[in-house]
Amino acid sequence: MPVTATALAHPNIALVKYWGKRDVALNLPAVPSLSLTLDGYRTRTEVTWGVEQDEVVFGGQPVVDRKIARVLDLLDPDRPGVRVVTDNDFPTGAGLASSASGFAALVVAAAAASGRDLSLEALSVLARRGSGSACRSLYGGFVAWRMGERADGTDSHGVPVADEGHWDVRMVVALASEARKAVGSTEGMARSRDTSPLWPSWLAGGERDVAEARQAVLDRDLERLGTVMERSTFAMHGTMTSATPPLLYWQPASVALLHEVFALRARGIGAWATMDAGPQVKVLCLRADADAVAEALAPHALRVVVHGPGPGARLVT
Repeated sequence: MPVTATALAHPNIALVKYWGKRDVALNLPAVPSLSLTLDGYRTRTEVTWGVEQDEVVFGGQPVVDRKIARVLDLLDPDRPGVRVVTDNDFPTGAGLASSASGFAALVVAAAAASGRDLSLEALSVLARRGSGSACRSLYGGFVAWRMGERADGTDSHGVPVADEGHWDVRMVVALASEARKAVGSTEGMARSRDTSPLWPSWLAGGERDVAEARQAVLDRDLERLGTVMERSTFAMHGTMTSATPPLLYWQPASVALLHEVFALRARGIGAWATMDAGPQVKVLCLRADADAVAEALAPHALRVVVHGPGPGARLVT
């Protein structure tokens, strides 16, 4: 008899960036990272375990996704057919961490539908195999991703730093484009690693930045966290723009948004920017300043959405 389970998960925004893999097959990171899980955007995934053959439906359309099949195979090498129905309520493949929420929701729903009672740590390891940053979306609030030391990757997973109720901050997301990016993150990471002269310095700064960001979160020190966040962001994008050929995910609106963030700080408003492998600009601030930040960004963006710290992945049925 087929069994169905449904899960929700939210994307996370890396404050200290994940960029680069020391093991591509296992999705093991070249640097540690630290993120904030959002409370707004969400992936909803329904998994039916025990059907005749695999089927994946994304946004109402059938698709072929080998990464999903691979994660299901890792959960159960002798599994039956599985039907996966999933959708996002935000742009996919556009630098908004849709793969993080997607694989976090998948592993929670699949484990429940298959009758496996896995710890959050084990689910985080499994989600990482589909998308590296998904290991952080299993948890709410501020989450670190431990690099780990074991060859099999079982000690590389998300680690909670502070839950969603720890600090009343906001992440203001300004969309510069809703188009899929031309170069995916995995390809971009490999190009940066293989060709950027800045790669060694990028690797050298990871542990330092995570340690500093973690302490800033625990101390609720926004200026300190924002400073290390921008340092990590621009160092990561430095490896992209110095690669051969260069990777430039930014759009003209991205540059305008960044300048607006700098202007906000010059006016005394605490706002710091971060960007992932895409054109979107996300701005960290206190809740009290979120409306002013959103208003300032709006003329340069397709739309602006304000998110607070959100919960981890969870079952809903």
